[in-house]
Amino acid sequence: QSFKLLGFLDVKNVPCARESVLYGSLGSLVMGLGHFLATSRVRRSCDVAVGGFICTMLGYWFYCRYNLAQQRIRQRMLQEGMKNRILYEGSYLDPEKEQIGSERSDS
Repeated sequence: QSFKLLGFLDVKNVPCARESVLYGSLGSLVMGLGHFLATSRVRRSCDVAVGGFICTMLGYWFYCRYNLAQQRIRQRMLQEGMKNRILYEGSYLDPEKEQIGSERSDS
Protein backbone atom coordinates (compact mmCIF):
# COMPACT_ATOMS: atom_id res chain seq x y z
CA GLN A 1 0.00 0.00 0.00
CA SER A 2 1.55 3.25 -1.12
CA PHE A 3 1.13 6.55 0.69
CA LYS A 4 1.53 9.85 -1.13
CA LEU A 5 2.42 12.91 0.90
CA LEU A 6 1.03 16.16 -0.54
CA GLY A 7 -0.14 14.18 -3.56
CA PHE A 8 3.26 13.82 -5.22
CA LEU A 9 5.82 12.37 -2.76
CA ASP A 10 5.46 8.59 -2.81
CA VAL A 11 6.70 7.73 0.65
CA LYS A 12 7.04 4.01 -0.01
CA ASN A 13 9.18 4.18 -3.16
CA VAL A 14 11.31 7.31 -2.63
CA PRO A 15 14.50 6.62 -0.62
CA CYS A 16 14.68 8.48 2.71
CA ALA A 17 11.11 9.84 2.43
CA ARG A 18 9.58 7.62 5.11
CA GLU A 19 12.30 8.27 7.66
CA SER A 20 12.22 12.01 6.93
CA VAL A 21 8.48 12.21 7.55
CA LEU A 22 8.75 10.17 10.75
CA TYR A 23 11.63 12.21 12.14
CA GLY A 24 9.86 15.41 11.05
CA SER A 25 6.72 14.47 12.95
CA LEU A 26 8.75 13.59 16.02
CA GLY A 27 10.64 16.88 15.79
CA SER A 28 7.34 18.70 15.40
CA LEU A 29 5.91 17.09 18.50
CA VAL A 30 9.00 17.77 20.60
CA MET A 31 9.42 21.38 19.51
CA GLY A 32 5.73 22.28 19.70
CA LEU A 33 5.22 20.64 23.08
CA GLY A 34 8.45 22.10 24.43
CA HIS A 35 7.46 25.60 23.32
CA PHE A 36 3.99 25.18 24.81
CA LEU A 37 5.38 24.02 28.15
CA ALA A 38 7.79 26.96 28.19
CA THR A 39 5.38 29.73 27.16
CA SER A 40 1.77 28.38 27.39
CA ARG A 41 0.97 30.05 24.05
CA VAL A 42 -1.07 27.67 21.92
CA ARG A 43 -1.02 29.46 18.57
CA ARG A 44 2.71 30.21 18.71
CA SER A 45 3.40 26.61 19.78
CA CYS A 46 1.53 25.33 16.70
CA ASP A 47 3.60 27.63 14.52
CA VAL A 48 6.77 26.35 16.15
CA ALA A 49 5.57 22.77 15.64
CA VAL A 50 5.01 23.34 11.91
CA GLY A 51 8.40 25.02 11.58
CA GLY A 52 9.99 22.19 13.54
CA PHE A 53 8.40 19.64 11.21
CA ILE A 54 9.70 21.40 8.10
CA CYS A 55 13.20 21.96 9.49
CA THR A 56 13.58 18.45 10.90
CA MET A 57 12.19 16.78 7.80
CA LEU A 58 14.36 18.75 5.38
CA GLY A 59 17.44 18.38 7.59
CA TYR A 60 17.12 14.62 7.80
CA TRP A 61 16.19 14.42 4.10
CA PHE A 62 19.44 16.10 3.01
CA TYR A 63 21.49 14.10 5.53
CA CYS A 64 20.00 10.81 4.37
CA ARG A 65 20.30 11.60 0.66
CA TYR A 66 23.94 12.65 1.11
CA ASN A 67 24.74 9.37 2.86
CA LEU A 68 22.86 7.44 0.17
CA ALA A 69 24.88 9.15 -2.57
CA GLN A 70 28.14 8.39 -0.74
CA GLN A 71 27.10 4.75 -0.34
CA ARG A 72 26.28 4.47 -4.05
CA ILE A 73 29.66 5.96 -4.98
CA ARG A 74 31.48 3.47 -2.73
CA GLN A 75 29.38 0.63 -4.14
CA ARG A 76 30.21 1.66 -7.72
CA MET A 77 33.93 1.85 -6.90
CA LEU A 78 33.82 -1.58 -5.27
CA GLN A 79 32.02 -3.11 -8.25
CA GLU A 80 34.53 -1.57 -10.64
CA GLY A 81 37.41 -2.88 -8.55
CA MET A 82 35.94 -6.38 -8.42
CA LYS A 83 35.39 -6.31 -12.19
CA ASN A 84 39.01 -5.24 -12.78
CA ARG A 85 40.28 -7.88 -10.37
CA ILE A 86 38.42 -10.61 -12.23
CA LEU A 87 39.55 -9.19 -15.56
CA TYR A 88 43.26 -8.88 -14.70
CA GLU A 89 43.71 -11.84 -12.35
CA GLY A 90 46.46 -14.15 -13.57
CA SER A 91 47.52 -11.90 -16.43
CA TYR A 92 50.70 -9.87 -16.76
CA LEU A 93 48.66 -6.76 -15.86
CA ASP A 94 47.80 -8.16 -12.41
CA PRO A 95 49.24 -5.73 -9.80
CA GLU A 96 49.39 -8.46 -7.12
CA LYS A 97 51.57 -10.63 -9.33
CA GLU A 98 54.31 -7.98 -9.29
CA GLN A 99 54.09 -7.66 -5.49
CA ILE A 100 54.44 -11.41 -4.97
CA GLY A 101 57.43 -11.54 -7.34
CA SER A 102 59.20 -8.68 -5.54
CA GLU A 103 58.57 -10.29 -2.13
CA ARG A 104 60.23 -13.51 -3.29
CA SER A 105 63.29 -11.70 -4.56
CA ASP A 106 63.66 -9.86 -1.22
CA SER A 107 63.84 -13.06 0.86
